[in-house]
Amino acid sequence: MIRRRVTVLGSTGSVGSSTLDLMARAEETGAGAFEVEALTGGANIARLAEQARRWRPKMAVTADETRLDALKDALRGTGVAAAAGEGAVIEAALRPADWIMASIVGAAGLKSAWAAAGTGAVLALANKESLVCCGPALIQRVRAAGGRLIPVDSEHSAIFQVFPAEAPDRVSRLVLTASGGPFRETPAARMAAITPEQAVAHPNWSMGAKISVDSATMANKGLEMIEAAYLFDMPQDRIDVVVHPESIIHSLVEYVDGSTLAQMGPPDMRTPIACALAWPDRIAWPAPRLDLAALGRLTFQAPDLDRFPALALAREALRTGGAAPAVFNAANEIAALAFLDRKLGFLNIAAVVAETLERATKSGMTFGSGDACAAALAVDAQARGLARSIITDLAKAA
Repeated sequence: MIRRRVTVLGSTGSVGSSTLDLMARAEETGAGAFEVEALTGGANIARLAEQARRWRPKMAVTADETRLDALKDALRGTGVAAAAGEGAVIEAALRPADWIMASIVGAAGLKSAWAAAGTGAVLALANKESLVCCGPALIQRVRAAGGRLIPVDSEHSAIFQVFPAEAPDRVSRLVLTASGGPFRETPAARMAAITPEQAVAHPNWSMGAKISVDSATMANKGLEMIEAAYLFDMPQDRIDVVVHPESIIHSLVEYVDGSTLAQMGPPDMRTPIACALAWPDRIAWPAPRLDLAALGRLTFQAPDLDRFPALALAREALRTGGAAPAVFNAANEIAALAFLDRKLGFLNIAAVVAETLERATKSGMTFGSGDACAAALAVDAQARGLARSIITDLAKAA
């Protein structure tokens, strides 16, 4: 039986909710027993309170300070301490746990992931931005504290499961698979008219709106390329992307002898979460089973870099190094949210990212000295400001 004291940062989101669902299923089957130290969420007080009543953590936190009274009311009589605000989220990340899920979406999750990295716990990381903005420093912080970082993204989990950490020189190439999103076969002439509703309708995964937009633009695969470079210490020219619409092979590792190992399974985020939760063991839960005969075939194709320029932009940011990956992330987040708010056209998402990267490079934007988290957040703020000004200029010119 797997026993863990768990904190979930971002428990009301897709990954956080799936984590708690997996834990409940594992307890039902007798495969696991879990004590929850802290849960944090955002504006969805009803879901956070429901989770807190089920798991009885020591502390439940909403990042939204204006909703503290609502959370207190919902938890009255449970014995669960309620708190609110960024400081309380960080406090939750620092509480004594041996396994911490960091799944707060966006740069908002960076501070809490950074705090959790210094506790010595196993850090299950589902927040792309933490790695993209300050990956090498975050990884070093986890190691220095005696912890372990385990990626939860399905692609990086797949690589993690078949990557020879003790002998990385045996690996010649990493191959990230991509579903291609909802517009994999959409003619280029129709892409300018894509709506937010169409973009969030992912064919294989149930995700938040911003992450779904990233999948639609394939910016998510660009972010994952940067993450993979940091997680597995791999140069960008040895990381490739292939479109695999069925999302059955989650990524591949090619060895120097020509062998290629792949991790496979139905598209369900609870599988990589289960891997991280039980590692180095495996945990039994009612997982969906892979039926290759019923599936019939698996298909692959090269990504169309003309229709999905975010991939090339991410590779260039990784090649440039320094603050460029953080700039890419910040600009993409601002542009994706502007698209969701109908302030920016779909094709202009990548255009804003490209212009932000160009201006940041010309201005010499770089990380300052000192605390890596603070330096990354400073670059993030500057890049967001640049992206917003570019979006404003585009709106004026329209």
